[in-house]
Amino acid sequence: MVSLRHDKAVVPALKMKELTGGYSQRRPVLHGVSITVNPGEMVGLIGLNGAGKSTAIKHILGLMVPQSGEVRVAGVTLEENRDKYRSSTAYVPEQPSLFPNLTVKEHLQWTAMAYNLEQSLAVARMEELAVTFRMTEAMNSLPDTLSKGMKQKVMLMNALLVTPPLLIIDEPFLGLDPLAIRGLLAALEEIRESGSAILLSSHILPALERHANRLVVLHRGHTIAEGSPREVKAQAGCIGPESTLDDAFEALVMAAEGGHTRA
Repeated sequence: MVSLRHDKAVVPALKMKELTGGYSQRRPVLHGVSITVNPGEMVGLIGLNGAGKSTAIKHILGLMVPQSGEVRVAGVTLEENRDKYRSSTAYVPEQPSLFPNLTVKEHLQWTAMAYNLEQSLAVARMEELAVTFRMTEAMNSLPDTLSKGMKQKVMLMNALLVTPPLLIIDEPFLGLDPLAIRGLLAALEEIRESGSAILLSSHILPALERHANRLVVLHRGHTIAEGSPREVKAQAGCIGPESTLDDAFEALVMAAEGGHTRA
């Protein structure tokens, strides 16, 4: 795990402060949720389906307006500096979404042009990513010829090509083979070391336990635990040497629901 230096002058890549929001004013999904992700840090966002993870991400992306609280990316709100806010974030959704008439290579070239990346550096990075994700032979393929896992790889390759200040990834491990998962984790370590911040939403808790600096656990729109993986396990009362983050998550959810798991 990367060792972070705590510098009070560092501007967080993401600062969600006491955000309440959702689709309805009468029934908000999120209730006073705060999430901070600093440069060079990976924060795992975990929770059951319906816990509010996707709603939180939509607020960060500027797709929803907070009912109260605020979201800052690279130190600004969307209203203060729309261009800086948008250009500071890259997002990889759970479901791949690709242009049907562009090859894998053309997707990467389009991304490089959109973000004004230097051509020789972009080409070198494309080749590295193709090797990392075992996609070299598929670079001239169209999306319709790719499996779902390969389409997910293309989405991840485009995001990692940019190396943005804030990278948001929703369930990146779904559909990936074991070698691709290992490659993804290595690539995330690399961009984290370069200073990018990562917010990663996933149900694959062992990977987050090994690689995340901090975790935010949501349940029914409330934060029920927060801290390093070790701190979250301690908050759940799972302090034995054999305790896992899966154990802690189950204990936290049961405690939040009064000792009863949801049917």
